Amino acid sequence: MTNHKTGTREEWLAARLELLEEEKALTRRGDELARRRRALPWVRIDKPYRFETDEGAASLVDLFRGRSQLLIYHFMFGPDYTAGCPSCSAIADGFNGSVVHLANHDVTLCAVSRAQLSKLQAYKQRMGWSFPWASSFGSDFNYDFQAAYTEEQQQSGAVEYNFRTMDVRPSPQDGQPNPIAEIAAGVGTDLATYTREVPGMSAFALEDGVVYHIYSAFARGLDSLWGMYQWLDRAPLGRNENLFVGTGDLRASVWYRRHDEYKS
Repeated sequence: MTNHKTGTREEWLAARLELLEEEKALTRRGDELARRRRALPWVRIDKPYRFETDEGAASLVDLFRGRSQLLIYHFMFGPDYTAGCPSCSAIADGFNGSVVHLANHDVTLCAVSRAQLSKLQAYKQRMGWSFPWASSFGSDFNYDFQAAYTEEQQQSGAVEYNFRTMDVRPSPQDGQPNPIAEIAAGVGTDLATYTREVPGMSAFALEDGVVYHIYSAFARGLDSLWGMYQWLDRAPLGRNENLFVGTGDLRASVWYRRHDEYKS
């Protein structure tokens, strides 16, 4: 027997209509925020960033692939990683189906990571992905767009992330299980190295041969890009973050997996 509140169809409908008004207000608010995103001032990018892609060496202009708009997902995959971040991987699972639709709206979607191209290609094959993925290995690109920090920056205790100063030094755990350390082990590295990479997305425009930075988002600002979250938020149990608490399985403390790691 469920412990959740139950009711009649009439009670459900009354509550649903009340919620619908709030959902409509949120939708209208979202439309206004989207308009304000597009109204942000454009910032010219003159720095000559270089990338490695499946097609060879590339500039930032080349990543547009002949289109006027570029959306970049800053995928957590550092040079010392042996696999991509599982949360970034879950988000990227939705990219393949979106790429063709975005391309027909004059938009290129591309992931960018600091790992060497060979690592990205191997992981891409493992995951069965086909979207463009560029390596910024040796470039300042990820650092300049708040998607990575140097060891010195991390140890300083003051870095810029999500447009504010944060302390990203790993905290001592006093012997307690740390889900983030477990994720770090899952990408073949330690907690400090893992957390020097951070997720984000950035939008760029190309006009008359000049690239402009339009928008970036980080942290919870990426939730709307995670297709699985949008479905789970409409499921009876929501995101299930606490579903596995108390199982004694440390891996269960991180409730998402790479899609080839779930048990059947």
